Amino acid sequence: QVQLVESGGGAVQAGGSLRLSCAASGRTFSSYAMGWFRQAPGKERGFVAAISWSGGGTYYADSVKGRFTISRDNAKNTVYLQMNSLKPEDTAVYYCAARESSLSTTLRGYNYWGQGTQVTVSS
Repeated sequence: QVQLVESGGGAVQAGGSLRLSCAASGRTFSSYAMGWFRQAPGKERGFVAAISWSGGGTYYADSVKGRFTISRDNAKNTVYLQMNSLKPEDTAVYYCAARESSLSTTLRGYNYWGQGTQVTVSS
């Protein structure tokens, strides 16, 4: 069982940066692949980024490639999402998720979810 708690969301102007954190409970965090997803009002939840259990593999949605960076610190049971050059279309609730296997870009692949953190980007 893994519990996930996101933090770091907030309001920022276009072009700004935020770093989201996702703290995980449980001693087996290092065996989980982690992902970030987001959901804007009226839209379905969609993939943003994922990282393998070791941190050696990462994958990004085309819309954030080159602007967002996912990373993890297994010693701190935490995964991060550094978001730079933010755009108004990045406004959404951001969720982190965990799965007991290789990284995945699909929602159904993840077993555990956090409660989400709001990111609002103004123009």
